[in-house]
Amino acid sequence: MQVTRTRALRGPNLWSRHTAIEAVVACHGAENAIEQLPGFEARLRALFPTIGELHPMVLGQPLALAHVLENAVMALQAQSGCSVVFGRTTRTTEDGVYQVVMQYCEEAVGRRAVKLAEDLIAAALDDGAFDLQAALAELRDLDESERLGPSTGSIVDAAVARGIPYRRLTRGSLVQFGWGSRQRRIQAAEIDSTSGVAEAIAQDKELTKQLLNAAGVPVPLGRPVSDAADGWAAALEIGLPVVVKPQDGNQGKGVTVNIVSREQLDAAYASAATYGEVMVEKFLPGFDYRLLVVGDRLVAAARRDPPQVIGDGSATVRQLVDTVNLDPRRGEGHATSLTKIRLDDIAVGRLEAQGLTPDSVPALGQRVVLRNNANLSTGGTATDVTDTVHPEIAARAVDAAQMVGLHICGVDMVCENVLRPLEEQHGGVVEVNAAPGLRMHISPSFGRGRAVGEAVMDTLFAHGDDGRIPVVAVTGTNGKTTTARLINHILASSGLRTGMTNTDGVWVDGRQTDSGDCSGPKSARNVLLHPEVDAAVFEVARGGVLREGLGFDRCQVAVVTNIGSGDHLGLNYITTVEDLAVLKRVIVRNVAEAGYAVLNASDPNVAAMAAGCPGGVIFFSVDRQHPVMATHRAQGKRTVHIDGDALVAAEGSWRERVPLRDVPITRNGTLPFQVENVMAATAAAWAVGLDWDTIRSGLSSFMNDAAGVPGRFNVMEYNGATVIADYGHNTDAMKALVAAVDTLPAQRRSVVISGAGDRRDCDIRDQTAILGEAFDDVILYQDAAQRGRADGEVMALLRQGLQGARRTQHVEEIRGEFVAIDRALAMLQPGDLSLILVDQVEEALAHLAQRIAAGRVAATLPE
Repeated sequence: MQVTRTRALRGPNLWSRHTAIEAVVACHGAENAIEQLPGFEARLRALFPTIGELHPMVLGQPLALAHVLENAVMALQAQSGCSVVFGRTTRTTEDGVYQVVMQYCEEAVGRRAVKLAEDLIAAALDDGAFDLQAALAELRDLDESERLGPSTGSIVDAAVARGIPYRRLTRGSLVQFGWGSRQRRIQAAEIDSTSGVAEAIAQDKELTKQLLNAAGVPVPLGRPVSDAADGWAAALEIGLPVVVKPQDGNQGKGVTVNIVSREQLDAAYASAATYGEVMVEKFLPGFDYRLLVVGDRLVAAARRDPPQVIGDGSATVRQLVDTVNLDPRRGEGHATSLTKIRLDDIAVGRLEAQGLTPDSVPALGQRVVLRNNANLSTGGTATDVTDTVHPEIAARAVDAAQMVGLHICGVDMVCENVLRPLEEQHGGVVEVNAAPGLRMHISPSFGRGRAVGEAVMDTLFAHGDDGRIPVVAVTGTNGKTTTARLINHILASSGLRTGMTNTDGVWVDGRQTDSGDCSGPKSARNVLLHPEVDAAVFEVARGGVLREGLGFDRCQVAVVTNIGSGDHLGLNYITTVEDLAVLKRVIVRNVAEAGYAVLNASDPNVAAMAAGCPGGVIFFSVDRQHPVMATHRAQGKRTVHIDGDALVAAEGSWRERVPLRDVPITRNGTLPFQVENVMAATAAAWAVGLDWDTIRSGLSSFMNDAAGVPGRFNVMEYNGATVIADYGHNTDAMKALVAAVDTLPAQRRSVVISGAGDRRDCDIRDQTAILGEAFDDVILYQDAAQRGRADGEVMALLRQGLQGARRTQHVEEIRGEFVAIDRALAMLQPGDLSLILVDQVEEALAHLAQRIAAGRVAATLPE
């Protein structure tokens, strides 16, 4: 068995809406039916007893090693703690080759699981060894290091529950919620509207105390100190016991409390000094409480207790700590709800203060404290007390957060309890923390967890706001670029700042930000990152969906123009028009429930996609009496059709007419393919919710020139002849272009064409066969990129297509696109027409513009 290719499908894809690893797996001989591999399954189960049932996707189909790979990858991930449910193995058209799709939660974990599953299968084949526990531990550790921590994860979970899209911007905790101009960002538990000034204040413990004191919030006395001697002097000034801590610190690092001697203070100063400047403040007796303020309200509170063990009269302190650390809730770092207790120097020092060592045996019931501070990051525990917080204490916590300027704030208080105001029990606020940890409130050691993630999302987004901008996805064989550009133009006409991706580049608010083929998911994600985008229009090409899936989780509108037979069939196991339709319908299957799919009713493969659309459907067709159109209209649903010389939008008894003479791109309705593009774009704008005055204005102001739609039936005049530049590159496009050219008068017609080497032989021949029936002169050119074809191979196929052509009288072969263009222009006489099928769109149009401009200058010169 050989895994020949793996891909990470990071968005909704051909197989599912899950993120997944897609592997192409080649099995040889008996590997296509494991019952022909004696003892294989028994050896496999001996190595991985909990792999589960092995079964093919289709009952009765032989079980190949590819199916085993799928089962192994899914089982390895599931048993290492990953929540995965989707796997699928499909035979391809190649004998013994399979496509295996396996869901992942974290891409690195999914990829590693595939490699470990390969190792497992190889070991079972060769009767070798496989360390299952080591593999699961590796995946578990990798998942823990890759996934979001509990604080950020809780906020993301709350966003998902509200349907708010999110994107992790780094491997850390920087996350974007929403899209474009409606986006918000967080870094762990800190939101984008919190200023750097507020964060700096929270880091400065002395300044924080001064501000809180000014706001009437009780705080302990204290001051910064320069050395240990100054620290002892400050302690005597304030009065023992005291607390020593870094002036700029977090997570309890370097904090020592309840200091009553010079020796303790010297040790505490040395610990705190490793984190920066040190301050000494009055120790407040009581318990350590953390109050979480989000926005202008208290949302959770917990009592924090220092790490401790209870003696049983027989075990040593070290053994008791080991027993406590067996709790599955305890782990390293912040990925689990509790942290393992460490017997480090600080813990040993705290034991010495109690007359103990790590090897001492505490008496039955004796409470042994292992740290002075109660931070969860050092092994402490948390007990939820939210429901018992006195309103005055809650008010003081909110005052503290707002005085510092933090939108999410962890307020640390020390007091006997939270049932009475701080002033009555001589308690106080000892710290105010930016980006506080949330896990003690989400999963407290005791008590009930609080919905703090939901509270954060309610601060970021008002009720009912999902942070989404309108997203229109456009796909199909032909017309998708023009349709996308027209939709973008109509949206921009409404005053929206638009982001658009297509095969020509990326545009944001009318400014091009990238060039080349940008019809894939990466470009779409980049547009959704941009803070100045109010609406997005994405051309979605087959290649990007196959490579990575969609660049968004769902769209408001999905447009499918048509499905043709000449669009890269034979590549990536897409071998039939039906296969292509299944791939293109991915955008339709991911329409929002309140959104629409805009579908071509005249194309049966496109019309059939309506059944899989979660939202509504708008059908369009030139033929209003088409059965699909008639049925849809009879049900009172939305349709767009042509009636005489006007476009008509209909819903129930309501009608809206747009005369085609007011839509320049259609040339008064004489270009059938442009009429279809206009119907699709109009339906999409209607689905977005634009008013009809805006739609009419956008249709009337959209020009079919090289600036508006480069390479899409751009009509030019050259010395009295008509020149048309178009990027058509498949048989359906050739048919549409011939139909359009037939509407234009011409004495003699010529065409300039090359062929894409990555198409099937029959597709290349069919293009010139169609053109040979409509053009007098054909100029064949070979471009620089033959896409795997031998020199001259594409030219030979193009010439074969012209054999038996009834109209073509003259055929030339030329190397180089620009040389071919120059030859075609030189042949033109007034009244002639030349269709130039460009390959390098931008460069070819620039070359044509230069030649046409030169021709105009020459025409003005005296003979």
